Amino acid sequence: MGKLFVIEGVDGAGKNTLARRLVSAWQREGLSVERIGFPRYGRSVHADLAAEALHGEHGDTAGSVHAMALMFALDRRDAGDEIRKLLSDNDIVLLDRYVASNAAYTAARLEQSVDGEAVEWIRSLEFDRFAVPVPDVQILLDVPVALAAERAAARESADVARTRDAYERDGSLQSRTSAAYGRLAASHWVSPWRVVTADVDPDRLAADMFNQPSGVRKVTP
Repeated sequence: MGKLFVIEGVDGAGKNTLARRLVSAWQREGLSVERIGFPRYGRSVHADLAAEALHGEHGDTAGSVHAMALMFALDRRDAGDEIRKLLSDNDIVLLDRYVASNAAYTAARLEQSVDGEAVEWIRSLEFDRFAVPVPDVQILLDVPVALAAERAAARESADVARTRDAYERDGSLQSRTSAAYGRLAASHWVSPWRVVTADVDPDRLAADMFNQPSGVRKVTP
């Protein structure tokens, strides 16, 4: 059975770049690696509906915190069997965003602490009811929110297909989400976390993560 790793961080933090570098580092060591990015736009009707809502479609759907969280959670539920199959066939499965993303954004939108009802609802819904696989290690890519916002804006300018959604344009939400991520990481929510910055050495991080002792107890706050 392979190891399940997750990269988390606010929009524009550089998760995609770090993910590519980690995959390259593992593959150079001869490890088999598969990668999935969430939300699975273009593959999941729930992810596509969520994206459309965040771009102004489907009436007042985007205004409902719980409706949006449910759509993102259903995307992961539908991917559960795929993740389990990839874990059985590979050394590593790397996810770009996962359940903690839903927890952080939901808590931030409701302006709740991470030990509040919203985060526990997400944990119970996704890990207990939907039974999505629990990560072995979660990485928080901790980048200043202002820098992440600049990157997201630059990405939008360079690619008309990457128009920022309502979450990405909301600087206050991004700041609250960043803080929520930090608290989730500090409490080792659900499983062990590693907090890294943009200048992390991907080769060293890849080695450290793969050598994480197996059977580490996964905890909830």
